[in-house]
Amino acid sequence: MVLSHVIDLHNILGWILIGSNAAVGLWALTAQYVERFRVSALWWATGAAQLTVFAVAIVGVVLANEEGRMLDDFHALYGFTTIVAVGMLYSYRSSPFIRDKQYLLYGCGGLFIMGLGIRALFLDGV
Repeated sequence: MVLSHVIDLHNILGWILIGSNAAVGLWALTAQYVERFRVSALWWATGAAQLTVFAVAIVGVVLANEEGRMLDDFHALYGFTTIVAVGMLYSYRSSPFIRDKQYLLYGCGGLFIMGLGIRALFLDGV
């Protein structure tokens, strides 16, 4: 009974990850070319969207540790890759060569995270 609720939570958080990262990715791409979209709320929304990656991962670890439950290797790969992607985006944010392309970086990064989430969601692992 409780396990099914945790699985549902994992799936719901997965959809939130996909939707929120798609939204902030498109917002950041738009902000790269339209200056009025460059507001501080974009960075707060991006941070919140990227925190969903960790929420999904934590619930996924709880599920993977259930007795007798097998985790699909590709599902784990996509899950861990999203965490690495968030770290890479954060580390490149202040690089001198990316300074004028920060919105482009986070736009493409948000869409990349969204894509990883879609791919992981449709694997039969969790």
